[in-house]
Amino acid sequence: MKHSLLEIAIAVAVVAATVVTWKVLHWVWLRPKKFAEHLRKQGFHGNSYSLLYGDTKENMSMLMATRSNPIPISHDVPSRTNPFLCKLVRDYGKRTFLWAGPTPWIVIMNPEMVKEVLNNFLKYPKLVAHPIFNIFIQGLISLNGSEWALHRRLLNPAFHTEKLKGMLPAFDLCCGEMTIKWMEMIGEGRNSCELDVWPFFHRLTSDVISRTAFGSCYQDGRKVFELQVEQADYAFKALQSVYLPGSRFLPTKRNQRMKEIDKEVRFLVRGIIDKKMKAMKEGEASADDLLGILLEANSKELGQGNRNNGMSIEDVIEECKAFYFAGQETTSTLLVWTLVLLSMHPDWQDRARLEVLQVIGDDKLDIGHLNQLKIVTMILYEVLRLYPPVSGILRQITEEVTLADLTLLPGMQILLPINQIHHDQDIWGADAKKFNPERFSEGIAKATKNQATAFLPFGGGPRICIGQNFAILEAKLAVAMILRKFSFKLSPSYKHAPVNKLTTQPAYGASLILYKV
Repeated sequence: MKHSLLEIAIAVAVVAATVVTWKVLHWVWLRPKKFAEHLRKQGFHGNSYSLLYGDTKENMSMLMATRSNPIPISHDVPSRTNPFLCKLVRDYGKRTFLWAGPTPWIVIMNPEMVKEVLNNFLKYPKLVAHPIFNIFIQGLISLNGSEWALHRRLLNPAFHTEKLKGMLPAFDLCCGEMTIKWMEMIGEGRNSCELDVWPFFHRLTSDVISRTAFGSCYQDGRKVFELQVEQADYAFKALQSVYLPGSRFLPTKRNQRMKEIDKEVRFLVRGIIDKKMKAMKEGEASADDLLGILLEANSKELGQGNRNNGMSIEDVIEECKAFYFAGQETTSTLLVWTLVLLSMHPDWQDRARLEVLQVIGDDKLDIGHLNQLKIVTMILYEVLRLYPPVSGILRQITEEVTLADLTLLPGMQILLPINQIHHDQDIWGADAKKFNPERFSEGIAKATKNQATAFLPFGGGPRICIGQNFAILEAKLAVAMILRKFSFKLSPSYKHAPVNKLTTQPAYGASLILYKV
């Protein structure tokens, strides 16, 4: 009997080991080889698959090499932030793919195909680049299906034009504090000073998000921001390696620290939410900030008997975390590259300042003024084209689909490379790598030859960034206030080094010489 039980146990163990071995073999070798053959039959070309790592090692090697030194001043951002993809496109053309470990990322650059992918978000659901992001940030950014639709509907009221108008005083206050600080740094009896503006824009946009998201609780929000910045750095480092299933649960130093940060952020945000809910209940707080508007919309949803459809407190916490990262990072990178490019192109800086002085003068800025800043808007669009905050969009394929003349299989993934699309000469012309805001003089449609999905700084389709108007409005106001008080040029110590750290950032900061106007 004992021998019989032992034999059964051994047999079960052998079967289990065989099943696991087969699954691993299928994941790391058989399926990738099948995908490669399928893609090549459809005219796609890429490197031969390397066991487990795919193109990851070569990709990271090229990236580290380009990051080792600053580059001559130019706007050829993709060659520095994604040199491996640039090499693929040079070697194989636009119909290419790369291996993210054992998974092929199919590169789609054709605007019509991009439009098809972005408009059909159910057919091509959102893909989180790495499972570690589930610790860092979730919410609207990563949800799919009915959950995404619910969150989008409840968040929409917070970003209506009328609500954004009400947030202008917070924008104005934060920008005013920053420009006063800059004046103090120049000092009395002096006309100029050297300043790295990058940390100031980080602080500015975090203060704006803190005030507009949490109202009177914005001081509490600053700690959340600091922790989210640290968390983003860990998440970025995780992207630089192949993800092995289950590895995020291992007790590594990074995993443990990310869990600690997540726990602390959740505790802080939960405290802010509880304060806000109590104040609103007692009539001491308005629902004019993002958190208040969201809580009010959610309360109405639950009050209509839709208890299964409303957000839980955990859902609200995730959306608050998303406010911080997405809202702060997008606008801070837009502002820093705007000042850098206007320093490189003083003629456009002069044109923008003249427009600001003619439209606004010394008046207090309001929404009407900002809507009249045509040249400033053209400049911001061109900065977003050359230095988009996010370099690409990933979508997953969960069932066999047809995209134009392609048949794509479940398990494959689609990469929409925003950087490459924004610098594509077939779309933007021979000057695609040059700073030319004039291309947007008649709007986005004219600039893209009526191919709107060729301009994707905030994504596109139904899942376009909910905060795009918030970011543009904040950036317009900040640029206008800066231009009224300062002129600026690149410092001799400035090093041009765009780097992709979840968003496109200046690796060595942005040292400028500021002058009083």
